[in-house]
Amino acid sequence: MAEAPVLSVARLVKRFGGLVATDDLSLEVMPGELHALIGPNGAGKTTAIGQIMGEITPDAGAIRFLGEDITALSTPARVRRGLSRTFQITQLLEDDTAEGNVALAVQARAGHGFRFWRNAARDARLREPARAALAQVGLAEARWEVPVADLSHGERKQLELAVALATGPRLLLLDEPMAGLGASESLRMTEVLRALKGRIPMLLVEHDMDAVFSLADRISVLVYGHCVASGSPHQIRQDPQVRAAYLSEEEGV
Repeated sequence: MAEAPVLSVARLVKRFGGLVATDDLSLEVMPGELHALIGPNGAGKTTAIGQIMGEITPDAGAIRFLGEDITALSTPARVRRGLSRTFQITQLLEDDTAEGNVALAVQARAGHGFRFWRNAARDARLREPARAALAQVGLAEARWEVPVADLSHGERKQLELAVALATGPRLLLLDEPMAGLGASESLRMTEVLRALKGRIPMLLVEHDMDAVFSLADRISVLVYGHCVASGSPHQIRQDPQVRAAYLSEEEGV
């Protein structure tokens, strides 16, 4: 019996005035799969992620997660079901420490309120899983108690992924985790995602083609909100329509 997809997006449409941001988009993420969503700037990739997460309401189409239709659910309801995302521009509490940010995510997962949020990192029940998530993304232990405002851009990217992992996701939506990273930082993030691959299904939006082709099990290509191709990395590299629309520009060929 074939496995059911973790995520199923069917004929998703989103318009902003006369602009069609997602145009009849359909895709699936299977258990353990890393599915990459690529395309030129303005192709609708982040808009698609926003609709899957419930931050943007689609005009048409359906989204199913773990067999449940979640199209009408709020973002918090989707998080409670196991959806988690990172952002192209990091969304963190600047004045709190790295450990404190992750401890808050653990606290939210446990269903506790935020009345005593400033003490979250002092609670052993929150601190230990927070530290486990930080170690998982390779953030140096010496940086765990550093305020977020004093972390480098690459460290913030690692921290945001740790925050997402601390929510206990059943699917990770990753919106350009390599954005703004240097070569060595991108390699480090690639290795972190490789270590997670197979354990947590992921939908990855990314412009770093080296990372995409080394990590992805399957790649879907968006152009003007429409999926023009979907297949294995080898199939996508060989697709003449994809090369003409996107890869030749990215790879300089």
